[in-house]
Amino acid sequence: MRRRNFLMAAVGAVLAACGAPSNSPTERSPVDRGGRRWRMPDEGDRHERTWMALAAREDVWGKKLLPDVQRSLMLVATTIGRFEPVSMLVRPDQVDRARALLGAAPGVTLVPADLDDLWIRDTGPTFVTGDKGLAGVDFTFNGWGNKQTHASDAKVAGFVTGQARAEAVRTDLVLEGGALEVDGEGTAIITESCVLNDNRNPGWTKQQVETELNDLLGIEKVIWLPGIKGKDITDGHTDFYARFASPGTVVAAQDDDPGSFDHDVTRRHLEILRGATDARGRRLQVEVLRTPSTVREAYAQDDDFAAGYINFYLCNGAVICPQFGDAETDGAARATLQRLFPGREVVQLDIDPIAGGGGGIHCATQQQPAR
Repeated sequence: MRRRNFLMAAVGAVLAACGAPSNSPTERSPVDRGGRRWRMPDEGDRHERTWMALAAREDVWGKKLLPDVQRSLMLVATTIGRFEPVSMLVRPDQVDRARALLGAAPGVTLVPADLDDLWIRDTGPTFVTGDKGLAGVDFTFNGWGNKQTHASDAKVAGFVTGQARAEAVRTDLVLEGGALEVDGEGTAIITESCVLNDNRNPGWTKQQVETELNDLLGIEKVIWLPGIKGKDITDGHTDFYARFASPGTVVAAQDDDPGSFDHDVTRRHLEILRGATDARGRRLQVEVLRTPSTVREAYAQDDDFAAGYINFYLCNGAVICPQFGDAETDGAARATLQRLFPGREVVQLDIDPIAGGGGGIHCATQQQPAR
């Protein structure tokens, strides 16, 4: 069974018996944030460190694939570790294996923690800054709409916030970090298919979500993309569709495969972005990254394989991005990212085992901004 479908039947049975929890905005308990104002910085701003999590469970990934995924994660970690410190969460029973994978590579610190899966962009805190310092927002992770076991991952945001010695900020809004893209100047791009989905936020309106994000992250304007429900476990995360390269400039995906469920929706996204303005009133400059037409043979028949270049990660001095063995689109992605980030080194990595699980480099990382 593919990772994205594994355990869904068991989770669905539990929900049928217990009922999914409601988080309607009319039923939320008040949250005292002490009158503080927070801002989510742009990912390209200076980081104190990057957080990652080593894939943990055989019953999620399978015994055969898990070692390859862990090796790929360590490749990403040690690459980022050349540019800034990396703290990698590891289940206590897997620390010895993690040390063996890490070897003598500098820059990566292993942190024992309970984990279900690797996607710390979604399970970890969204860090914000303010006049009181650093805070971590816990967006109430619910396993992508209760599609996967997540009892340990639901606690990762609080754990990482404590490790970072940051203030904890909680909200009943269910939102994974991969569904949220910001420019650091008050603009966010969000997919409706994820955040307004009843499997996360039943009863919430766009206006209520925008008000909460203004309070939590300093967001003044949201550009809503439709996304697409039910085709992958995330219900269409933003960080596979559109990313800010800088305030006023967006890099967006275009899927040219007529048989792909993303073919039409990526074109609709481009239309919306080209007509949009940001919180400062600037019309967006939109750069396009086309998805690869071929991938390496081992994953060519994998329906869950996440083949796209938008899921790059910005660390101090570098852009860490994937390559898939398609010389034309790999090269075009590299050239575009180098042009958009002229002061950074562009590093392309083969992350096929991670992509085989339906995610990418951005999904597997979470930045902690410098204080």
